[in-house]
Amino acid sequence: MNKLFTQLVETRHLDESFLHPKYEDLADPFLMPDIEKAIDRIKKAIETGEKVLIYGDYDVDGVTASTVMETALTLAGIKNPDIMLPDRFVDGYGMSPRLIDRAKSTGVTLVITVDCGSRNHAIIEELNTLNIDTIVTDHHECEATLPEAVAVINPKRQDYTGPSKLRDLAGVGVAFKVAQALVKAGLIENGREKWLLDLVLLGTICDSMPLTGENRILSYYGIKVLEKTSRKGLRELMRTAGVKSINSESIGFQIGPRLNAAGRLDTAELALNLLRTTSATEAATLASQLEELNKTRRTEQRSATEEILKRGDKDDPVIIETGNWHEGILGIVAGRLVETKHKPAFVLSETETGVFKGSGRSFGDFNLAEALDYAKDSIVNGGGHAAAAGVRVRSEDLYAFREKINEYYRSLHLQNQEKYLKLTADLDTDNIGDFDLNFLAELKELEPFGPGNEEPIFQLNRPEILLVRPMGDKEQHLRIDVRGKDGKIIKLVAFFAPERWFALSEEDECNFLFKPIENEWRSVRSVEGRLLDVLWA
Repeated sequence: MNKLFTQLVETRHLDESFLHPKYEDLADPFLMPDIEKAIDRIKKAIETGEKVLIYGDYDVDGVTASTVMETALTLAGIKNPDIMLPDRFVDGYGMSPRLIDRAKSTGVTLVITVDCGSRNHAIIEELNTLNIDTIVTDHHECEATLPEAVAVINPKRQDYTGPSKLRDLAGVGVAFKVAQALVKAGLIENGREKWLLDLVLLGTICDSMPLTGENRILSYYGIKVLEKTSRKGLRELMRTAGVKSINSESIGFQIGPRLNAAGRLDTAELALNLLRTTSATEAATLASQLEELNKTRRTEQRSATEEILKRGDKDDPVIIETGNWHEGILGIVAGRLVETKHKPAFVLSETETGVFKGSGRSFGDFNLAEALDYAKDSIVNGGGHAAAAGVRVRSEDLYAFREKINEYYRSLHLQNQEKYLKLTADLDTDNIGDFDLNFLAELKELEPFGPGNEEPIFQLNRPEILLVRPMGDKEQHLRIDVRGKDGKIIKLVAFFAPERWFALSEEDECNFLFKPIENEWRSVRSVEGRLLDVLWA
């Protein structure tokens, strides 16, 4: 084992159960609330040949969860379960009133939600009056009073007493626990559920869930399944995106954005159909459509971000910006503002009805779900997680919304929140020789990376600077070659580097924060560094 890797494992206090988790250590699915009630109701639907409708969401978590639930129900014996995904622009998040008409017109007697439903009391009550039962599977925050569903399978329930590690499941993770329960109940052949883990991996990573505990096991085996997935759509999407290896970076920056682009700019049905198709021709067509949508998403995102940054800074601790942007990119733009301004941010766009609809992103100790609850009198509706949320605000209430959100932030008296965004090294070293291909192979044992299992960062102390060279058609990128105390040389590359880095010279003494990555050029593999920060000594 590489000396540096050994130090990393010790520093992070990682044990064998993390490095090589066992599938058998997954929690008993019947520890989830109401899951026994749900399985009994599904059994009844199988026995009586009922029509079942799965209601999902338009992001990667919702689309993968819908596919997982459909596959699990089909394997268990439900005939042709239907799937309905909300339209971001028509329905917004959660169970839509359009679901009522869909269920009535198709003869549905059981609705099963994934990644939503915990706060949709009114819709579920209306379904009840039509003798249509509902099973909710979700992972979003719940109110004290739950909807009157047959079962509400959500580890975020306020009365939840199960294992704490289940509280971090994504919506697709909760759907998978239902699949596990169907296996345990003898309705699905043991082992068949494992082939769903490629989707569990995608939804978990793209929903930024902690990759520890239960999610560590699910994602560890999810990588193995995704590497050999038989889903024609996924394979074609990865080919189109240029995915060379399955890891957190390729999922987070290549696969995920293309799947998400469907629900952001068009309809999530495109992504859903891609995951479900068995036709190579359809897979190629859908992958091409998603590729084009993703290009459009990038363009619109960049334009909106640049427009906001040109407006200048405000004194408020929480950024709240409004404009006429495509509502499908608002969450991404809010995230860019957090990265750039180091403040929580809401970005809202005016809809045709005059209501402003938007997304928020946060970090540290500022919980967006709690902030929206504090500002509930100034919004139409809203909700989500601590770090990501959606909201709708009437134009006449925008000022009040801005005041309430910032008032709540100030009431918390938060200190030094930038520490949550500051990069810190796992280990520092004077030498470069340890960063070889064998070391990178060992690092892969820790994949996938994400919250709770961040990609390791290393600090190279005061190496000799050999070369500083701008790159790119606009010279917006930077290459720096450095030599360590052991005489070894590594190339550090920064994309869209800060302007002050370009002023570095060979005389400067700096510490460099970087991530080692593999580079291949003309069939020659080598290790270089992704430069993350420069610390002047």
